[in-house]
Amino acid sequence: MSAIPSKFWEQLPLGNGVTLLTHDANGLAALSKPEGVLSHPNMESEVPRALLTVPYTIKGECFNWTPADIPGAAPRRLYLLNRLDSATSGVILVTANEKLALYMRDLFLKKDVRKLYQAVVFGKPSEASQLWRDRLSVQKSRAKIRVGVGTGADAAAKASESKMTVLRQKRDAIPPLALIQLEPLTGRSHQLRVQCAGRKLPIVGDLTYGDFPANKAFAKATGHKRLFLHSYETTFDYDWLGKKFHFTATAPLPDEFAQLL
Repeated sequence: MSAIPSKFWEQLPLGNGVTLLTHDANGLAALSKPEGVLSHPNMESEVPRALLTVPYTIKGECFNWTPADIPGAAPRRLYLLNRLDSATSGVILVTANEKLALYMRDLFLKKDVRKLYQAVVFGKPSEASQLWRDRLSVQKSRAKIRVGVGTGADAAAKASESKMTVLRQKRDAIPPLALIQLEPLTGRSHQLRVQCAGRKLPIVGDLTYGDFPANKAFAKATGHKRLFLHSYETTFDYDWLGKKFHFTATAPLPDEFAQLL
């Protein structure tokens, strides 16, 4: 298998504020997206707001384009390996290799990928580190998803686990703020946001599960309206063509996180 040429990565039609973090010789890469950017467009009108500003095929889970400014250029594809809500910033994995895309998606399903998030929350964590265990149930209505804490009697509720570590606190703020690291051990929809809210540590700017009066006052005082949840680091080992590889991608915290704590 020939390596993906460096020009392929240099010429990506990246969306507004999206950056290339790293890539390897097998065609695996990590991008960092700002909040407000879609992981992929669901309709043509959303293309300008997406990770790449080119058409996306839902069935193949890939972006498709032919560079207009390169005479005789061949069609190009970039396969999406994971997604983030538009309100969440940080690491997203992609690959230019279709076979590697199938392998990596299976790796994600097997939970062999370590993902670290960082979030600013309202409140005072009771301990420096905790293992959070819940059962979460998902309700879907039209295009919206709502997740809640289920019970043992709720057959649809799924076991959900996350590790939480306190990184910094601003206990004298009104309300108190904390920067925490979250490592989801399961991959449920909105898992981190729901688990934070359920422990009276709502993520700042969460308009679905958060503290609405606190969000409103915070936005008025600081001018920040974003969801303060960031996909900070993704790391894993993988086997490919008889060889072992290690991949790590880290997306630095946005400036507004540091401004708060």
